Amino acid sequence: MARPSTEKVLHRARDLGLLNERQVREIWASFAQHNVPIDDLLQTMVRREFLTNYQIERLMRGERSGYFYGDYKILYLVGTGTFARVFRAVHRATGQITAVKVLRNRYSDTPAQYEQFVREGRLGLALRHPNIVPIHEVFSEGTMHFLAMDFIEGQNLRDLVKIRGKFNPEDATQLMIDVTNGLGYAFENGLTHRDLKMSNVLVSSRRQAKLVDFGLAALDEGFLRNMDVAEAVNARAVDYAALERATGVRKDDTRSDLYFLGCMFYHMLTAQPPLSETRDRLQRLSKQRFLEVVPLNKLDPSLPAPVVTVVNRAMSLDPTHRYQTPAEMLQDLGNLAEKLAEMPEQAEPVETEATEATEEEPPPEAKPESAKPHHKIMVVESNTALQDVFREGFKRAGYRVLLTGDPARAIERFRQDPYVVDCVIFNAQEIGEPALEAFNQLGNDPDIDFIPAMLLLDEKQHEWEEKAETGAHRIVLPMPITMKMLRVNLAKLIAMEVAREQK
Repeated sequence: MARPSTEKVLHRARDLGLLNERQVREIWASFAQHNVPIDDLLQTMVRREFLTNYQIERLMRGERSGYFYGDYKILYLVGTGTFARVFRAVHRATGQITAVKVLRNRYSDTPAQYEQFVREGRLGLALRHPNIVPIHEVFSEGTMHFLAMDFIEGQNLRDLVKIRGKFNPEDATQLMIDVTNGLGYAFENGLTHRDLKMSNVLVSSRRQAKLVDFGLAALDEGFLRNMDVAEAVNARAVDYAALERATGVRKDDTRSDLYFLGCMFYHMLTAQPPLSETRDRLQRLSKQRFLEVVPLNKLDPSLPAPVVTVVNRAMSLDPTHRYQTPAEMLQDLGNLAEKLAEMPEQAEPVETEATEATEEEPPPEAKPESAKPHHKIMVVESNTALQDVFREGFKRAGYRVLLTGDPARAIERFRQDPYVVDCVIFNAQEIGEPALEAFNQLGNDPDIDFIPAMLLLDEKQHEWEEKAETGAHRIVLPMPITMKMLRVNLAKLIAMEVAREQK
């Protein structure tokens, strides 16, 4: 299929309301002529943030819908589920960034499906708590049904575990406190969740956990009657139905939520789900899945006993032995956090060249084992998942790690205390040009220009290397790069700084 012309794409974007007349004039003014290659036009619109790649892809396919839902302009697709898609959007009047959850087309003309979706959204309108993602609008008209809610910068817990692996008990406990707080608030307002799972917990860039997707408790009494899952209106609660059948409790029993809270805790601590995962609904309904859970202390004998106690009680198959309310579990989680804080910190193993002998050997003065506990580094990274990667990768080599997502804040911190860390790493992958600007700012300030620094550039940012103020102790590293090579370069920079101070 032939690609549309530059003029046709611009006219189509304007007619659809994606561009206004001023923006169209500005685009034409940026070129010396109207005979502009289509790729140059598309790059200009993205670079000037007039359109997103998601919008352009739809325009190039000739799509004429899906750009707006009510007052919300869709920027790009965030995630997809069985029943709905979630988009990042902006409110046309206020400019507020919002998440818009849209029911899939195949369910939009079936009352049993969209009425449940709308009911779930309206229940969420009444919930206002720091650990619950607030819903601000519920729209249902014709075949268009969507919810507008806060957009959380971060990731869902399931994806975070996939990237990071197991959590240490302290971090896992704090996230569990957040989730249980949100669940407890809902319980006090007469709601159970009935779909607690890792993907329904969002972890913000500030490392705060927030619950999404309340409302399944409002389903009709006939839902999953006789456990006929094949004819169920919504199969999201199959695991709940299986637990309730195995334990003989009613469908709105909050202790079922608490069991699946325990499953989350188990999953974070081990990076493995306690219940065998399968798409076979009959297997998911089997009581045997719950009987085959590997005991937590057997899977990881190194976990502190108080942690195992909380998980075991939450996941007791006998509901009378389980926590009876979220408040009761929250009390134990708070006590657990205090106990963990009082426990002596286990020494992190320090890697040597022998642990990764197949990779390039660093010079003697730059070996990872030269990193001592007093060596502290700062990583400027806005992506929470990558923050975890950097933290764990450098901690294993013996470094103490400070993290921030704000380059300007990092520079201010250095101006207050130039010796706060021994080296700083700016990752421009998601932060973009502010990372480059902060890197140069550090080098151009005579009060702090001695601080060793690294700038990491994504493949699409390699051209920025020419703009970077580099030097012997200020280097640019192109991505992709291994953690091993990051540590090698870090050790070199710190060794140079140590030598300078000793002169």
